[in-house]
Amino acid sequence: MWDKGWRDQAWSSINQHWDIIIIGGGITGAGILREAARLGLRVLLVEGQDFASGTSSRSSKLVHGGLRYLKTAQIRLTYDSVRERERLLREGRGLVIPLGFLMANYRKDRTPAWVFGAALGLYDLLAFKWGHRHYDAMDMRELCPPLNEQGLLGGYRYFDAQTDDARLVLRLIEEACQDGGVAINYARVTNLLSLNSGQVCGIVLQDQTPGSSRTAEVKASVVVNATGAWADELRAQVSGRARLRRLRGSHLVFPNHRLPLTRAVSLLHPKDGRPVFAFPWEGATIIGTTDVDHDLPLETEPTISSAEVEYLMELVQWGFPAQELAYPDVLATFSGVRPVIHTGKANPSKESREHVLWCENGLLTVAGGKLTTFRLMAWDALKAACARLANGADLLSQAGNHLRILNALPDDATPVLPHLNKNDDLNPASRQRLLGRYGTNAPAVLASAARSELELIPGTLFRWAELRWAACAEAVVHLDDLLLRRLRLGLLLPEGGLLCVDRIRSIVQLELGWDDMRWEQELATYTDLWNRCYRLNY
Repeated sequence: MWDKGWRDQAWSSINQHWDIIIIGGGITGAGILREAARLGLRVLLVEGQDFASGTSSRSSKLVHGGLRYLKTAQIRLTYDSVRERERLLREGRGLVIPLGFLMANYRKDRTPAWVFGAALGLYDLLAFKWGHRHYDAMDMRELCPPLNEQGLLGGYRYFDAQTDDARLVLRLIEEACQDGGVAINYARVTNLLSLNSGQVCGIVLQDQTPGSSRTAEVKASVVVNATGAWADELRAQVSGRARLRRLRGSHLVFPNHRLPLTRAVSLLHPKDGRPVFAFPWEGATIIGTTDVDHDLPLETEPTISSAEVEYLMELVQWGFPAQELAYPDVLATFSGVRPVIHTGKANPSKESREHVLWCENGLLTVAGGKLTTFRLMAWDALKAACARLANGADLLSQAGNHLRILNALPDDATPVLPHLNKNDDLNPASRQRLLGRYGTNAPAVLASAARSELELIPGTLFRWAELRWAACAEAVVHLDDLLLRRLRLGLLLPEGGLLCVDRIRSIVQLELGWDDMRWEQELATYTDLWNRCYRLNY
Protein backbone atom coordinates (compact mmCIF):
# COMPACT_ATOMS: atom_id res chain seq x y z
CA MET A 1 0.00 0.00 0.00
CA TRP A 2 2.79 2.43 0.94
CA ASP A 3 5.01 1.43 -1.97
CA LYS A 4 7.59 3.69 -3.58
CA GLY A 5 6.01 6.88 -4.84
CA TRP A 6 2.94 6.70 -2.62
CA ARG A 7 3.69 10.01 -0.91
CA ASP A 8 3.96 11.94 -4.18
CA GLN A 9 0.71 10.38 -5.33
CA ALA A 10 -1.05 11.29 -2.08
CA TRP A 11 0.10 14.90 -2.24
CA SER A 12 -0.87 15.19 -5.90
CA SER A 13 -4.43 14.09 -5.13
CA ILE A 14 -4.87 16.03 -1.90
CA ASN A 15 -6.38 19.12 -3.51
CA GLN A 16 -10.01 18.00 -3.47
CA HIS A 17 -12.94 18.59 -1.18
CA TRP A 18 -13.01 15.95 1.55
CA ASP A 19 -15.95 14.88 3.67
CA ILE A 20 -13.72 14.64 6.75
CA ILE A 21 -10.16 15.68 7.53
CA ILE A 22 -8.69 14.08 10.66
CA ILE A 23 -5.74 15.79 12.32
CA GLY A 24 -3.74 13.31 14.39
CA GLY A 25 -2.35 9.88 13.58
CA GLY A 26 -2.66 8.20 16.97
CA ILE A 27 -5.14 5.53 18.01
CA THR A 28 -8.14 7.89 18.07
CA GLY A 29 -7.48 9.37 14.64
CA ALA A 30 -6.75 5.91 13.23
CA GLY A 31 -10.05 4.60 14.61
CA ILE A 32 -12.02 7.46 13.07
CA LEU A 33 -10.27 7.00 9.73
CA ARG A 34 -11.00 3.26 9.81
CA GLU A 35 -14.73 3.69 10.38
CA ALA A 36 -15.12 6.67 8.02
CA ALA A 37 -13.42 4.79 5.20
CA ARG A 38 -15.64 1.78 5.83
CA LEU A 39 -18.67 4.03 5.38
CA GLY A 40 -17.33 5.13 2.00
CA LEU A 41 -16.62 8.72 3.03
CA ARG A 42 -13.88 10.77 1.41
CA VAL A 43 -11.59 10.95 4.41
CA LEU A 44 -8.04 12.23 4.87
CA LEU A 45 -5.84 11.75 7.95
CA VAL A 46 -2.74 13.91 8.44
CA GLU A 47 -0.08 13.53 11.11
CA GLY A 48 2.68 16.07 11.72
CA GLN A 49 5.21 13.45 12.81
CA ASP A 50 5.08 9.67 12.40
CA PHE A 51 1.94 7.60 12.85
CA ALA A 52 1.60 6.71 16.57
CA SER A 53 4.66 8.80 17.41
CA GLY A 54 2.93 10.41 20.40
CA THR A 55 1.11 8.72 23.25
CA SER A 56 -0.09 5.85 21.06
CA SER A 57 3.35 4.23 20.94
CA ARG A 58 4.13 5.00 24.59
CA SER A 59 1.14 3.57 26.43
CA SER A 60 1.31 0.76 28.97
CA LYS A 61 0.44 -1.67 26.13
CA LEU A 62 -2.51 -2.99 28.14
CA VAL A 63 -5.97 -3.53 26.68
CA HIS A 64 -7.88 -3.57 29.94
CA GLY A 65 -11.16 -2.72 31.53
CA GLY A 66 -9.71 -0.36 34.08
CA LEU A 67 -10.26 -2.27 37.29
CA ARG A 68 -9.04 0.71 39.31
CA TYR A 69 -11.80 2.90 37.85
CA LEU A 70 -14.31 0.96 39.94
CA LYS A 71 -12.74 2.55 43.00
CA THR A 72 -13.87 5.97 41.75
CA ALA A 73 -17.31 4.65 40.69
CA GLN A 74 -16.62 4.97 36.95
CA ILE A 75 -18.88 1.98 36.33
CA ARG A 76 -19.86 2.95 32.79
CA LEU A 77 -16.25 3.43 31.72
CA THR A 78 -15.31 0.03 33.14
CA TYR A 79 -18.28 -1.63 31.46
CA ASP A 80 -17.42 -0.10 28.08
CA SER A 81 -13.77 -1.00 28.53
CA VAL A 82 -14.26 -4.67 29.33
CA ARG A 83 -16.71 -5.06 26.44
CA GLU A 84 -14.24 -3.42 24.04
CA ARG A 85 -11.46 -5.61 25.42
CA GLU A 86 -13.46 -8.71 24.57
CA ARG A 87 -14.22 -7.37 21.09
CA LEU A 88 -10.55 -6.66 20.38
CA LEU A 89 -9.54 -10.10 21.62
CA ARG A 90 -11.95 -11.64 19.09
CA GLU A 91 -11.12 -9.42 16.14
CA GLY A 92 -7.43 -8.77 16.76
CA ARG A 93 -6.14 -12.29 17.40
CA GLY A 94 -2.37 -12.32 17.21
CA LEU A 95 -2.16 -8.58 17.84
CA VAL A 96 -4.37 -8.29 20.94
CA ILE A 97 -3.58 -11.25 23.17
CA PRO A 98 -4.94 -12.46 26.53
CA LEU A 99 -2.80 -11.74 29.55
CA GLY A 100 -3.19 -13.32 32.95
CA PHE A 101 -2.83 -11.04 35.97
CA LEU A 102 -1.94 -11.72 39.57
CA MET A 103 -3.07 -9.16 42.13
CA ALA A 104 -0.91 -9.67 45.21
CA ASN A 105 -2.22 -8.79 48.67
CA TYR A 106 0.21 -7.90 51.47
CA ARG A 107 -0.30 -7.38 55.19
CA LYS A 108 0.62 -3.67 54.96
CA ASP A 109 -1.60 -2.89 51.95
CA ARG A 110 -3.95 0.03 52.50
CA THR A 111 -6.73 -1.78 50.65
CA PRO A 112 -7.98 -5.01 52.31
CA ALA A 113 -8.17 -8.23 50.31
CA TRP A 114 -11.96 -8.48 50.39
CA VAL A 115 -12.19 -5.20 48.46
CA PHE A 116 -10.07 -6.75 45.70
CA GLY A 117 -12.35 -9.76 45.59
CA ALA A 118 -15.53 -7.70 45.41
CA ALA A 119 -14.11 -5.48 42.68
CA LEU A 120 -13.00 -8.47 40.61
CA GLY A 121 -16.42 -10.05 40.96
CA LEU A 122 -18.03 -6.92 39.55
CA TYR A 123 -15.30 -6.70 36.90
CA ASP A 124 -16.10 -10.19 35.63
CA LEU A 125 -19.84 -9.59 35.75
CA LEU A 126 -19.48 -6.51 33.57
CA ALA A 127 -17.63 -8.63 31.01
CA PHE A 128 -20.15 -11.52 31.31
CA LYS A 129 -17.07 -13.68 31.84
CA TRP A 130 -16.21 -15.19 35.22
CA GLY A 131 -12.43 -15.58 35.36
CA HIS A 132 -10.99 -14.51 38.72
CA ARG A 133 -9.86 -16.81 41.50
CA HIS A 134 -8.32 -16.41 44.95
CA TYR A 135 -4.98 -18.00 45.89
CA ASP A 136 -3.18 -18.28 49.19
CA ALA A 137 0.40 -17.09 49.68
CA MET A 138 1.98 -20.42 48.79
CA ASP A 139 0.05 -20.70 45.53
CA MET A 140 0.91 -17.12 44.62
CA ARG A 141 4.60 -17.93 45.03
CA GLU A 142 4.22 -20.99 42.82
CA LEU A 143 2.53 -18.90 40.14
CA CYS A 144 5.18 -16.17 40.44
CA PRO A 145 8.39 -17.41 42.11
CA PRO A 146 10.17 -13.98 42.08
CA LEU A 147 7.36 -12.42 44.14
CA ASN A 148 8.22 -11.01 47.56
CA GLU A 149 7.02 -13.48 50.21
CA GLN A 150 7.51 -11.17 53.20
CA GLY A 151 4.05 -10.26 54.45
CA LEU A 152 2.32 -11.91 51.47
CA LEU A 153 -1.22 -12.95 52.44
CA GLY A 154 -2.37 -14.27 49.07
CA GLY A 155 -3.94 -12.72 46.03
CA TYR A 156 -6.19 -13.08 43.03
CA ARG A 157 -5.84 -14.17 39.44
CA TYR A 158 -7.81 -12.43 36.70
CA PHE A 159 -7.50 -11.74 32.97
CA ASP A 160 -7.06 -8.71 30.73
CA ALA A 161 -5.10 -8.30 27.49
CA GLN A 162 -2.14 -6.54 25.90
CA THR A 163 -1.06 -5.34 22.46
CA ASP A 164 1.65 -3.57 20.51
CA ASP A 165 0.02 -0.15 20.54
CA ALA A 166 1.94 1.33 17.60
CA ARG A 167 1.25 -1.73 15.45
CA LEU A 168 -2.46 -1.57 16.27
CA VAL A 169 -2.52 2.03 15.01
CA LEU A 170 -0.68 1.08 11.85
CA ARG A 171 -2.96 -1.84 11.04
CA LEU A 172 -6.05 0.34 11.47
CA ILE A 173 -4.59 2.95 9.13
CA GLU A 174 -3.51 0.39 6.53
CA GLU A 175 -6.94 -1.26 6.44
CA ALA A 176 -8.63 2.15 6.22
CA CYS A 177 -6.45 3.01 3.22
CA GLN A 178 -7.36 -0.31 1.60
CA ASP A 179 -10.99 0.85 1.86
CA GLY A 180 -10.28 4.18 0.17
CA GLY A 181 -9.09 6.42 3.00
CA VAL A 182 -5.90 8.47 2.66
CA ALA A 183 -3.31 8.89 5.43
CA ILE A 184 -0.09 10.93 5.29
CA ASN A 185 2.52 11.09 8.02
CA TYR A 186 4.98 13.96 8.34
CA ALA A 187 2.31 16.36 7.08
CA ARG A 188 1.95 19.15 9.63
CA VAL A 189 -1.08 21.39 10.00
CA THR A 190 0.28 24.93 10.26
CA ASN A 191 -3.11 26.66 10.37
CA LEU A 192 -6.85 26.18 10.16
CA LEU A 193 -8.90 27.60 7.30
CA SER A 194 -12.15 29.37 8.15
CA LEU A 195 -15.13 30.80 6.30
CA ASN A 196 -16.16 34.43 6.70
CA SER A 197 -18.53 33.20 9.40
CA GLY A 198 -15.57 31.93 11.41
CA GLN A 199 -16.46 28.27 10.89
CA VAL A 200 -13.50 25.96 10.25
CA CYS A 201 -13.54 24.62 6.70
CA GLY A 202 -10.06 23.18 6.14
CA ILE A 203 -6.37 23.18 6.93
CA VAL A 204 -3.05 24.52 5.72
CA LEU A 205 -0.67 21.61 5.34
CA GLN A 206 3.13 21.49 5.11
CA ASP A 207 5.23 18.49 4.09
CA GLN A 208 7.81 17.68 6.79
CA THR A 209 9.81 15.07 4.87
CA PRO A 210 13.50 15.90 4.28
CA GLY A 211 14.10 18.16 1.27
CA SER A 212 10.42 18.90 0.61
CA SER A 213 8.80 22.34 0.57
CA ARG A 214 5.30 21.23 -0.41
CA THR A 215 2.33 23.04 1.08
CA ALA A 216 -1.39 22.80 0.41
CA GLU A 217 -4.69 24.32 1.47
CA VAL A 218 -7.16 21.49 1.88
CA LYS A 219 -10.93 21.92 2.35
CA ALA A 220 -13.41 19.61 4.06
CA SER A 221 -16.98 19.56 5.33
CA VAL A 222 -15.74 18.53 8.78
CA VAL A 223 -12.33 18.93 10.43
CA VAL A 224 -11.68 16.62 13.39
CA ASN A 225 -9.06 17.43 16.01
CA ALA A 226 -7.75 14.07 17.28
CA THR A 227 -4.33 15.28 18.36
CA GLY A 228 -4.47 13.97 21.93
CA ALA A 229 -2.19 15.88 24.28
CA TRP A 230 -1.81 18.57 21.59
CA ALA A 231 -5.57 19.19 21.24
CA ASP A 232 -5.64 22.42 23.26
CA GLU A 233 -3.02 24.01 20.97
CA LEU A 234 -5.25 23.47 17.94
CA ARG A 235 -8.36 24.53 19.84
CA ALA A 236 -6.66 27.80 20.70
CA GLN A 237 -6.93 28.75 17.03
CA VAL A 238 -10.73 28.80 17.43
CA SER A 239 -10.53 30.57 20.82
CA GLY A 240 -11.11 27.41 22.83
CA ARG A 241 -9.94 27.63 26.43
CA ALA A 242 -7.54 25.00 27.72
CA ARG A 243 -9.41 22.01 29.13
CA LEU A 244 -6.88 19.19 29.20
CA ARG A 245 -4.60 18.00 31.96
CA ARG A 246 -1.44 16.40 30.63
CA LEU A 247 -0.29 13.46 32.71
CA ARG A 248 2.98 11.65 32.11
CA GLY A 249 3.14 7.89 32.44
CA SER A 250 6.66 6.44 32.50
CA HIS A 251 7.95 2.88 32.33
CA LEU A 252 11.10 0.84 32.82
CA VAL A 253 11.97 -2.07 30.52
CA PHE A 254 14.01 -5.00 31.85
CA PRO A 255 15.33 -8.02 29.96
CA ASN A 256 13.17 -11.03 30.60
CA HIS A 257 16.02 -13.09 32.04
CA ARG A 258 16.43 -10.52 34.85
CA LEU A 259 12.74 -10.52 35.74
CA PRO A 260 11.14 -13.62 34.22
CA LEU A 261 7.36 -13.29 34.35
CA THR A 262 4.80 -15.41 32.55
CA ARG A 263 1.89 -13.18 33.57
CA ALA A 264 1.35 -9.64 34.79
CA VAL A 265 1.67 -8.85 38.49
CA SER A 266 -0.22 -5.97 40.10
CA LEU A 267 1.32 -4.55 43.26
CA LEU A 268 0.26 -1.65 45.46
CA HIS A 269 3.25 0.65 45.77
CA PRO A 270 4.49 0.67 49.39
CA LYS A 271 4.94 4.43 49.24
CA ASP A 272 1.44 5.61 48.23
CA GLY A 273 -0.73 2.54 47.61
CA ARG A 274 -1.02 3.15 43.83
CA PRO A 275 -1.31 0.01 41.67
CA VAL A 276 1.79 -0.57 39.55
CA PHE A 277 2.18 -3.42 37.05
CA ALA A 278 5.05 -5.68 36.08
CA PHE A 279 4.28 -7.68 32.95
CA PRO A 280 5.89 -9.58 30.07
CA TRP A 281 5.77 -7.85 26.68
CA GLU A 282 7.44 -8.78 23.40
CA GLY A 283 10.10 -10.85 25.15
CA ALA A 284 10.95 -8.24 27.80
CA THR A 285 9.40 -7.15 31.12
CA ILE A 286 7.82 -3.72 31.62
CA ILE A 287 7.34 -1.94 34.95
CA GLY A 288 4.82 0.93 35.07
CA THR A 289 3.21 3.22 35.13
CA THR A 290 3.58 6.54 36.90
CA ASP A 291 0.93 9.26 36.83
CA VAL A 292 2.35 12.77 37.23
CA ASP A 293 1.61 16.18 35.77
CA HIS A 294 3.62 16.94 32.64
CA ASP A 295 4.38 20.65 32.52
CA LEU A 296 7.16 20.62 29.92
CA PRO A 297 6.63 21.86 26.34
CA LEU A 298 5.15 19.22 24.04
CA GLU A 299 7.76 20.02 21.41
CA THR A 300 10.23 18.26 23.69
CA GLU A 301 10.17 14.47 23.67
CA PRO A 302 8.81 13.27 27.04
CA THR A 303 11.30 11.44 29.23
CA ILE A 304 11.23 9.75 32.60
CA SER A 305 12.27 11.94 35.54
CA SER A 306 14.68 10.91 38.27
CA ALA A 307 11.80 10.89 40.76
CA GLU A 308 9.83 8.49 38.56
CA VAL A 309 12.85 6.23 38.18
CA GLU A 310 13.25 6.05 41.96
CA TYR A 311 9.52 5.41 42.38
CA LEU A 312 9.47 2.48 39.95
CA MET A 313 12.78 1.04 41.15
CA GLU A 314 11.50 1.15 44.73
CA LEU A 315 8.51 -0.89 43.65
CA VAL A 316 10.46 -3.47 41.66
CA GLN A 317 13.14 -3.95 44.33
CA TRP A 318 10.49 -4.36 47.01
CA GLY A 319 8.20 -6.58 44.95
CA PHE A 320 10.90 -8.91 43.56
CA PRO A 321 13.80 -8.73 46.05
CA ALA A 322 15.42 -12.04 45.10
CA GLN A 323 16.12 -10.71 41.60
CA GLU A 324 18.38 -7.98 43.05
CA LEU A 325 17.47 -5.65 40.22
CA ALA A 326 19.57 -2.51 39.89
CA TYR A 327 19.78 0.48 37.58
CA PRO A 328 22.24 -1.15 35.12
CA ASP A 329 19.66 -3.90 34.47
CA VAL A 330 17.26 -1.48 32.76
CA LEU A 331 17.19 -1.98 28.97
CA ALA A 332 15.26 1.18 28.19
CA THR A 333 12.68 3.64 29.45
CA PHE A 334 9.73 5.27 27.75
CA SER A 335 7.24 7.98 28.68
CA GLY A 336 3.93 9.06 27.21
CA VAL A 337 1.70 12.06 27.89
CA ARG A 338 -1.94 11.21 28.50
CA PRO A 339 -4.56 13.88 27.82
CA VAL A 340 -7.33 13.73 30.41
CA ILE A 341 -10.10 16.20 31.09
CA HIS A 342 -9.01 18.64 33.79
CA THR A 343 -11.48 18.66 36.66
CA GLY A 344 -9.12 20.05 39.30
CA LYS A 345 -8.51 16.84 41.24
CA ALA A 346 -5.50 17.10 43.54
CA ASN A 347 -4.51 13.50 42.77
CA PRO A 348 -3.85 13.02 39.04
CA SER A 349 -4.85 9.36 39.24
CA LYS A 350 -8.38 10.38 40.24
CA GLU A 351 -9.07 12.34 37.06
CA SER A 352 -11.70 10.71 34.85
CA ARG A 353 -10.61 8.73 31.78
CA GLU A 354 -13.93 9.35 30.02
CA HIS A 355 -13.74 10.93 26.58
CA VAL A 356 -15.54 14.08 25.47
CA LEU A 357 -16.47 15.87 22.25
CA TRP A 358 -16.33 19.62 21.73
CA CYS A 359 -17.50 21.50 18.65
CA GLU A 360 -16.06 25.01 18.56
CA ASN A 361 -16.54 27.18 15.48
CA GLY A 362 -16.80 24.09 13.34
CA LEU A 363 -13.72 22.33 14.75
CA LEU A 364 -14.74 18.96 16.19
CA THR A 365 -12.39 17.86 18.98
CA VAL A 366 -12.37 14.41 20.55
CA ALA A 367 -10.24 14.17 23.70
CA GLY A 368 -9.67 12.05 26.78
CA GLY A 369 -10.43 8.35 26.76
CA LYS A 370 -8.02 5.43 26.73
CA LEU A 371 -6.50 2.93 24.33
CA THR A 372 -9.06 0.21 25.01
CA THR A 373 -12.07 2.38 24.17
CA PHE A 374 -10.73 3.96 20.97
CA ARG A 375 -13.52 2.42 18.86
CA LEU A 376 -16.22 4.04 20.98
CA MET A 377 -14.41 7.36 20.76
CA ALA A 378 -14.18 6.97 16.99
CA TRP A 379 -17.88 6.20 16.66
CA ASP A 380 -18.94 9.13 18.80
CA ALA A 381 -16.74 11.46 16.76
CA LEU A 382 -17.97 9.98 13.49
CA LYS A 383 -21.62 10.35 14.49
CA ALA A 384 -21.02 14.00 15.32
CA ALA A 385 -19.23 14.49 11.99
CA CYS A 386 -21.92 12.72 9.98
CA ALA A 387 -24.58 14.99 11.49
CA ARG A 388 -22.97 17.76 9.43
CA LEU A 389 -22.83 15.78 6.16
CA ALA A 390 -25.73 15.73 3.69
CA ASN A 391 -25.96 11.92 3.59
CA GLY A 392 -24.33 11.23 6.95
CA ALA A 393 -27.44 10.03 8.77
CA ASP A 394 -28.24 7.54 6.00
CA LEU A 395 -24.71 6.15 6.03
CA LEU A 396 -24.79 5.63 9.77
CA SER A 397 -28.18 3.97 9.74
CA GLN A 398 -27.07 1.56 7.03
CA ALA A 399 -23.85 0.69 8.84
CA GLY A 400 -25.14 0.31 12.38
CA ASN A 401 -22.69 -0.01 15.26
CA HIS A 402 -21.68 -3.63 14.81
CA LEU A 403 -18.98 -3.52 12.14
CA ARG A 404 -15.65 -5.15 12.81
CA ILE A 405 -12.96 -2.69 13.77
CA LEU A 406 -10.31 -4.93 12.15
CA ASN A 407 -10.69 -6.97 8.98
CA ALA A 408 -11.53 -10.62 9.47
CA LEU A 409 -8.68 -13.12 9.12
CA PRO A 410 -8.93 -16.91 8.76
CA ASP A 411 -9.30 -18.96 11.92
CA ASP A 412 -6.49 -21.14 10.62
CA ALA A 413 -3.41 -19.26 9.54
CA THR A 414 -1.91 -22.25 7.71
CA PRO A 415 -3.52 -21.67 4.28
CA VAL A 416 -2.60 -17.97 4.31
CA LEU A 417 1.09 -18.00 5.15
CA PRO A 418 3.47 -20.06 2.98
CA HIS A 419 5.25 -23.01 4.51
CA LEU A 420 8.99 -22.78 4.77
CA ASN A 421 11.22 -25.81 4.68
CA LYS A 422 10.82 -28.41 7.39
CA ASN A 423 13.74 -27.06 9.40
CA ASP A 424 12.47 -23.50 9.83
CA ASP A 425 8.71 -23.77 9.39
CA LEU A 426 6.63 -21.26 11.36
CA ASN A 427 4.75 -22.68 14.33
CA PRO A 428 1.04 -21.82 14.75
CA ALA A 429 1.74 -19.11 17.35
CA SER A 430 4.25 -17.40 15.04
CA ARG A 431 1.80 -17.55 12.15
CA GLN A 432 -0.97 -16.04 14.23
CA ARG A 433 1.38 -13.32 15.43
CA LEU A 434 2.33 -12.37 11.87
CA LEU A 435 -1.31 -12.33 10.78
CA GLY A 436 -2.28 -10.22 13.75
CA ARG A 437 0.45 -7.68 13.15
CA TYR A 438 0.26 -7.44 9.37
CA GLY A 439 -3.22 -8.63 8.44
CA THR A 440 -3.54 -9.56 4.78
CA ASN A 441 0.02 -8.29 4.17
CA ALA A 442 1.51 -11.14 6.22
CA PRO A 443 2.32 -13.41 3.24
CA ALA A 444 4.07 -10.51 1.49
CA VAL A 445 6.20 -9.88 4.58
CA LEU A 446 7.68 -13.37 4.26
CA ALA A 447 7.84 -13.35 0.48
CA SER A 448 9.90 -10.14 0.43
CA ALA A 449 12.66 -11.57 2.60
CA ALA A 450 15.79 -13.58 2.01
CA ARG A 451 15.86 -17.01 3.66
CA SER A 452 18.27 -15.84 6.38
CA GLU A 453 15.91 -12.99 7.25
CA LEU A 454 13.22 -15.39 8.42
CA GLU A 455 15.21 -15.93 11.61
CA LEU A 456 14.25 -14.16 14.82
CA ILE A 457 16.21 -11.07 15.77
CA PRO A 458 18.06 -12.31 18.90
CA GLY A 459 16.40 -11.18 22.10
CA THR A 460 13.06 -10.35 20.43
CA LEU A 461 9.99 -11.95 18.87
CA PHE A 462 10.56 -10.05 15.61
CA ARG A 463 12.08 -11.45 12.41
CA TRP A 464 14.61 -9.72 10.21
CA ALA A 465 12.04 -10.05 7.43
CA GLU A 466 9.77 -7.62 9.28
CA LEU A 467 12.55 -5.05 9.24
CA ARG A 468 12.82 -5.23 5.46
CA TRP A 469 9.06 -5.06 5.00
CA ALA A 470 8.72 -2.04 7.26
CA ALA A 471 11.48 -0.22 5.38
CA CYS A 472 10.00 -0.84 1.94
CA ALA A 473 6.25 -0.72 2.60
CA GLU A 474 5.33 1.08 5.85
CA ALA A 475 5.86 4.81 5.27
CA VAL A 476 9.16 5.03 7.16
CA VAL A 477 10.77 8.48 6.89
CA HIS A 478 13.34 8.38 9.71
CA LEU A 479 15.32 5.65 11.44
CA ASP A 480 13.42 6.14 14.70
CA ASP A 481 10.16 5.35 12.84
CA LEU A 482 11.66 1.98 12.01
CA LEU A 483 13.33 1.11 15.32
CA LEU A 484 10.89 2.62 17.81
CA ARG A 485 7.49 2.08 16.19
CA ARG A 486 7.43 -0.36 13.24
CA LEU A 487 9.60 -2.78 15.19
CA ARG A 488 10.23 -2.05 18.85
CA LEU A 489 13.95 -2.76 18.80
CA GLY A 490 14.75 0.52 20.52
CA LEU A 491 12.89 -0.72 23.61
CA LEU A 492 13.87 -4.38 23.48
CA LEU A 493 17.54 -4.57 22.51
CA PRO A 494 20.59 -3.41 24.47
CA GLU A 495 21.67 0.10 23.48
CA GLY A 496 18.45 0.56 21.53
CA GLY A 497 19.58 -1.87 18.81
CA LEU A 498 22.76 0.07 18.02
CA LEU A 499 24.89 -3.01 18.68
CA CYS A 500 23.43 -4.68 15.57
CA VAL A 501 23.25 -1.55 13.44
CA ASP A 502 25.45 -2.99 10.70
CA ARG A 503 23.00 -5.78 9.94
CA ILE A 504 20.08 -3.39 10.19
CA ARG A 505 21.81 -1.14 7.67
CA SER A 506 22.49 -4.01 5.27
CA ILE A 507 18.78 -4.85 5.19
CA VAL A 508 17.10 -1.46 5.12
CA GLN A 509 19.38 1.16 3.55
CA LEU A 510 18.63 0.17 -0.05
CA GLU A 511 14.91 -0.26 0.68
CA LEU A 512 14.77 3.26 2.13
CA GLY A 513 16.75 4.74 -0.76
CA TRP A 514 19.26 6.44 1.53
CA ASP A 515 22.79 7.19 0.41
CA ASP A 516 25.65 6.84 2.89
CA MET A 517 25.44 10.47 3.99
CA ARG A 518 21.71 10.21 4.72
CA TRP A 519 22.26 6.96 6.63
CA GLU A 520 24.95 8.52 8.82
CA GLN A 521 22.70 11.52 9.53
CA GLU A 522 19.78 9.29 10.49
CA LEU A 523 21.98 7.10 12.66
CA ALA A 524 23.40 10.11 14.50
CA THR A 525 19.92 11.55 15.08
CA TYR A 526 18.54 8.23 16.33
CA THR A 527 21.54 7.68 18.62
CA ASP A 528 21.09 11.11 20.16
CA LEU A 529 17.33 10.61 20.57
CA TRP A 530 17.73 7.21 22.21
CA ASN A 531 20.42 8.41 24.59
CA ARG A 532 18.35 11.43 25.65
CA CYS A 533 14.89 9.92 25.90
CA TYR A 534 15.07 6.13 26.14
CA ARG A 535 18.30 5.32 27.93
CA LEU A 536 18.18 5.23 31.74
CA ASN A 537 20.52 8.03 32.69
CA TYR A 538 21.24 7.41 36.36
